[in-house]
Amino acid sequence: MQTSLLISRQLNNNYNTLHTQLPQSVLITKFMKTIASLLLFIVVITGCKKETPDNPSDDNLFVSVTSVGSFSSTIMQGFAASAGYTSFIPLLKYDVDYFKFIYKTTYKGNTIEASGMIGIPKNIPVTPSLLSAQHGTMFKDTDAPSNFPATFTGFELFASAGFVTVIPDFIGFGVSKDIVHPYYDQELSGTSVVDMIKAAKTYLSQQNISVSNRLFLVGYSEGGYVTMAAQKEIETHPEHNLTLTGAAEGAGGYDLQGMLTGIATTPSYGDPSFLANIIQSYNTTYDWKRPYTDFFQQPYADKIPALLDGTKNSDEINAELTTSPAALFNPVFYANLINPTGETVLKQAIQTNTFLDWYPKSPTRLYHGTADQSVFYQTSQTTYDRFITAGATKVEFIPIPGGTHETSIEPMMLNALPWLQSLDK
Repeated sequence: MQTSLLISRQLNNNYNTLHTQLPQSVLITKFMKTIASLLLFIVVITGCKKETPDNPSDDNLFVSVTSVGSFSSTIMQGFAASAGYTSFIPLLKYDVDYFKFIYKTTYKGNTIEASGMIGIPKNIPVTPSLLSAQHGTMFKDTDAPSNFPATFTGFELFASAGFVTVIPDFIGFGVSKDIVHPYYDQELSGTSVVDMIKAAKTYLSQQNISVSNRLFLVGYSEGGYVTMAAQKEIETHPEHNLTLTGAAEGAGGYDLQGMLTGIATTPSYGDPSFLANIIQSYNTTYDWKRPYTDFFQQPYADKIPALLDGTKNSDEINAELTTSPAALFNPVFYANLINPTGETVLKQAIQTNTFLDWYPKSPTRLYHGTADQSVFYQTSQTTYDRFITAGATKVEFIPIPGGTHETSIEPMMLNALPWLQSLDK
């Protein structure tokens, strides 16, 4: 879950040496005396009604961009080297203009502003394609992709490889940091990415920047899950007018039911920050309003709000919790995780956010390290098996032998990037 944070820490140590550069309401004032006049009034109001702020059209999703700077391919190669991505250096051929990007999306029925980064390659000899890249779990507000180049997810490199690249912050980071991040919520994850893609297409059109009709998605860890959610949103809602060319998804924990079972039965789990994060997310996103003591034992219940306030990274949060789920969770809650009749509301939310009733129609590659200690390898295997059983014919599963959660992202990307480029024709 922490890959983007690890990369950020590596990069920040080297950055200083690299950076050189309708009317909304109608008042009825008198009684309509005849049914005919009433019907006429309704027809007029319906025909003239303007779109409300809580339902922005595609053309209104784009808000603004702010230039971050232009970075040469040499500088991008330096970023790759600092992050330990030396294998990517030969693939980074283009200078890139980066912009902080603000757009509109919907959260719990209300229109909000969200943010991210967009990287536009320069002097590329062909019309580039659009790629949306989704980052892994993060906790600190300052780690949001829109803070590039002070922070670095690694996905910025796709722009230097020739893709117009958008990297959403996700709701709860960047300009929307005052909202509790809806962690592993399938609908909000998918729609917020799709809205950024559509807003980016509007902006590119306004700037007369040509992109091909091909669209790619890629993500790792939470970003793998968010990528799959966006893929489902695109494939099941043709009204978005988006056609997906290919998707690469790594270690996403898509089988949340399998993750729950694993956590409820393992004696030790090395990333308790993930557990605190998902409980806080669901408790807030779904308005349960349950006290933290319903879920966690003391002293952890009292600590968690401050631990998840956006000022601490995963290592700092983990250090204040315990790796024993039995010691972390309230005993009643913990027992109910494996009790078929216990915690039914939570389990229903887990089921809703698991990909049970859909399979990918566009070319898709799943990746997962076999020694992943944070997101259980089996959750990708069961997801792949479910897709194949349901009739998927364009899905591949690529295990990474011996790969942990931290070490599997590079081999995934070394496989995924050439594969995406092979589809970009």
